[in-house]
Amino acid sequence: MKTTMTTMALAAIVAAGTAVAAVPASAATAKAAPTRCHTADLKAGFATGDDAKPEMGRTGKQTQAFIWFTNKSNRTCTLSGFAGVDMVGAQRTDGTWSLVRSAKRPTKITLGRGDTTDFSINLLPVARSTPQKEKFVPATFLVTPPNETKHFTLKWPFGGQILKQDGATHPGTYLNPVGQ
Repeated sequence: MKTTMTTMALAAIVAAGTAVAAVPASAATAKAAPTRCHTADLKAGFATGDDAKPEMGRTGKQTQAFIWFTNKSNRTCTLSGFAGVDMVGAQRTDGTWSLVRSAKRPTKITLGRGDTTDFSINLLPVARSTPQKEKFVPATFLVTPPNETKHFTLKWPFGGQILKQDGATHPGTYLNPVGQ
């Protein structure tokens, strides 16, 4: 009976008085795939460059804000999916608004050490004269990376007000997947 165990067995070969171990080529080149990024692996913030600032004064039309994640760990890791985003309002009546997700399909993003990716939040700004009960004034954002439970607390740096649609089926303010 013939048996082949080329990929599972190690053969010891004695050559010139030295033992040499033969390792299958597939085992020698195998490398672990990167695992997902954890909150502790990342830094986060709002993109504040001139081309990244939302146009909060452009009322009645959607604009976008961008939040970035940078891998600060010493390992490569991946992000896939939607961040969790809760907006905390500045007005006593605002409370906290958990943003809904867009219909876009997430992709897997691989972040090496120091690499950055972002995601966008579509916003629907309103005029300052809008009645208080119809506007949400953002103060801070609680941002949780995909598949994590610990969040970052980011201060809203852009001012303005958003049309309050926290109970709407299809609100004008929502978030997109990481990398989109």
